Amino acid sequence: MTTSPITLPVAPDRSFASDNAAGAHPAVLAALAEANVGHQLAYGSDRHTAACEQAFRELFDADVVTRLTFNGTGANVAALATLMGSLRGPHHAIVCTNWSHIEADETGAPERILGTKLIDLPSPDAKITPAQLTDLGELQGVVHHVQPGIVSITQPTELGTLYTPDEIAEICDTAHRMGMLVHLDGARIANATAALGADRAALRSFTIDAGVDALSFGGTKNGLLGAEAVVFLDPDVAHGSAYVRKQVTQLPSKMRYLAAQFNAVLADDLWIDLGAHSNTMAHDLHQAASDIDGVDIGPAPQVNSVFPQLDPTMIEPLRDWCFFWDWDTSRHQVRWMTAWDTTSDDITRFVDGVTALAAARSGS
Repeated sequence: MTTSPITLPVAPDRSFASDNAAGAHPAVLAALAEANVGHQLAYGSDRHTAACEQAFRELFDADVVTRLTFNGTGANVAALATLMGSLRGPHHAIVCTNWSHIEADETGAPERILGTKLIDLPSPDAKITPAQLTDLGELQGVVHHVQPGIVSITQPTELGTLYTPDEIAEICDTAHRMGMLVHLDGARIANATAALGADRAALRSFTIDAGVDALSFGGTKNGLLGAEAVVFLDPDVAHGSAYVRKQVTQLPSKMRYLAAQFNAVLADDLWIDLGAHSNTMAHDLHQAASDIDGVDIGPAPQVNSVFPQLDPTMIEPLRDWCFFWDWDTSRHQVRWMTAWDTTSDDITRFVDGVTALAAARSGS
């Protein structure tokens, strides 16, 4: 007896693999074309970079120091290396969670390039608590132990969870009281901002107002062709940041092309609108797929990621049809991510395909 092949509908135009898979926003491409006209001085001595630095000062309503970089790992390393230079001595460590990108997904870049230890704290929701930091106090002043020097948190986290502004403020208060600095990995900072109020006040509430010292401001996952920014919210910890960026190979020669991308999305807060759209699409996907047999859709997304558990027989056929990544193979859990350009039609077609496969499996 042979089983008839399962016929799925036409796959969506866009996958749910990652917001990294999305293209660049038309406004970004137009800004790049405009920046490409004529000659301008290199290494940031151009009008686009000057405008970008001013735009970030206005964004945070403070005299912040901004350093543009090529990618997220580079932004994190440049930020952490600069903060480490503000501490006295190379015996300090970086505190993060076991889920953090700097711990799990940067090929050991902070440890190799900075030569510093990461203290990765276990966390069920990828969030650090003030109590965990307080417990590290037993290491302080003991010559046999590396000294906690920087706390690095991620907003939103790798599990799609969010810190509230008050939670970040408590972390910053605890860290500063213990003599530590605070870095925020904001690769998806637009999604967090959109979820927490969708305006500049929301951004400030969990960053500069909460006491964060420096952050990595993501762009590539939110409609930019390839640009990130390190923003030192406390100018006192930015000393040497220009030199550190060069040392960690993140100084762009033609910096105007990175600056122009940020200028395009910071204008009129397009960056927040793009993050809000991707969040909305994730909520719509979660709701549309919540009643499909063989799909345990999990909790409602806080940002733009959904983590369903699937009937294991469904995973590979679905992936072959419309690509997505595994998350926890032991639980048959995958990750579906939406992006700034995800459409309602993409969701409808994807859910139709999941539904068709589930029906065929249950009837076979």
